[in-house]
Amino acid sequence: MKNKHPNHTAKTPPHGEKKGAQLRLVAWETTRNCNLNCVHCRAAATRGPYSGELDTPSAFGLLDQIAEIGSPIVILTGGEPLLRPDIFEIARYGNDLGLRMVMAPNGTLITESIARKMADAGIRRISVSLDGATRDKHDRFRGVEGAFDGALKGIEMAKKAGIEFQINTTITRVNLPEIPKIQELAVSLGAVAHHIFLLVPTGRGKYIVDQEITAEEYEETLNWFYEQRDKTPLQLKATCAPHYYRILRQRAKEDGKKVTFETHGLDAVTRGCLGGIGFCFISHRGIVQPCGFLHVNCGDVTKTSFVDIWNQSETFTALRSYDRLKGKCGGCEYKKVCGGCRARAFEATGDILAEEPLCSYQPVSLSRS
Repeated sequence: MKNKHPNHTAKTPPHGEKKGAQLRLVAWETTRNCNLNCVHCRAAATRGPYSGELDTPSAFGLLDQIAEIGSPIVILTGGEPLLRPDIFEIARYGNDLGLRMVMAPNGTLITESIARKMADAGIRRISVSLDGATRDKHDRFRGVEGAFDGALKGIEMAKKAGIEFQINTTITRVNLPEIPKIQELAVSLGAVAHHIFLLVPTGRGKYIVDQEITAEEYEETLNWFYEQRDKTPLQLKATCAPHYYRILRQRAKEDGKKVTFETHGLDAVTRGCLGGIGFCFISHRGIVQPCGFLHVNCGDVTKTSFVDIWNQSETFTALRSYDRLKGKCGGCEYKKVCGGCRARAFEATGDILAEEPLCSYQPVSLSRS
């Protein structure tokens, strides 16, 4: 890939077909190297080195192409993005293009100097994961002693540099009872948001599938999360939990409230599964996927323009066609706002359009038949 806009020919889509959806978020796995050993890691990331990672000129070229589509939020993730030597050059380049650059470090490598470099490079927000409210619980989940203390120190350094941060939590059966305490910790630390993630059994997550919560626990947790909206100063968002967007509408209707949602930024609450619709993931080798958990190759940016992949991928086209959903999801009145987790469906059946396996809701149309 060339440093500046590579030559590519944008093909005209067939009559009546959408050229592409609005790109809101891109998560780019800048490196797969990592200093932690998390039990749920979708990439099973370790200390590399990993071959084939995009070099600096290729990274700049990729950002050029993303900017051709719009000004989405670009999440620099990993692995551990701070292990990539040119990460601040990449962040600064994207920022200069008008992209909204954010980062997802684990916090343990953030020193006062690193935090200043992040701020100077235009990083607007970082997300740091806390999967336990205590040192013991978090360190066990992250596979490295000291991960909890390191994350908290990193958060303090980011705050000192004026960088806002959010707390991410992957919910499993092990930490489910601790979620309220983790949220309280997020408030006390000064986080701006709490984003919860429901475990998707990919990567190392396949080996802890027994820690996946049930459909009933899933429903209870998301209803609890809804109830926190008026009780906490945090912005709340559920990811890999598309049912939440059904629950939002059901509960708002029951409470006689108008359904109003954020429509911009990292805390935007718009639709359940955004994979291939408003979001995509790019691997360390340049493979484009609907999300990091859905391992379906939609194109390779080292061989094909990202613009063409986003606009023309057959997989993305299928995911944008809600009427193609199958089983219970296909007959659900909430399919346009939920859509089910396509990654969980794929892991369970091998079909990205199959019904979500962790959903206890019975669609009205099916319950009447």
